[in-house]
Amino acid sequence: MKYPVVIHKDDDSDYGVTVPDLPGCFSAGETFEEAMEMAREAIELHLEGLLEEGMAVPEPSSIEALMGNPDYADGVWALVEADLSKLSGKTRRVNITLPERVLTIIDEAARRSGESRSGYLARVALEAAGRENRAA
Repeated sequence: MKYPVVIHKDDDSDYGVTVPDLPGCFSAGETFEEAMEMAREAIELHLEGLLEEGMAVPEPSSIEALMGNPDYADGVWALVEADLSKLSGKTRRVNITLPERVLTIIDEAARRSGESRSGYLARVALEAAGRENRAA
């Protein structure tokens, strides 16, 4: 799941990162690269807290939907990938049966998104469950 972040850099300061879709989720780093890595960690910790409290994981907004906010006018936009598969606690091996064609489609989608099959399935399942919970 890719969350948009806005990065700010003032003179004589580190890079500050804000995650608009996750109120209260902030991070920083001495370099742009460090700020991005710290943002990923902050997002995953924030999402883990939501999951532990039984709350739904918010869907990421598009950058275009957020750009008009004057609070972010001087920032640089980027996307940060959060791996939801490792956030749900202890892992457990399961055995499922799928048609080969479906498995091929899943594997191709996982490859395109840069995820493992397990990570991809976990992310998509959590997203679908979140949508169902919000609709209920």
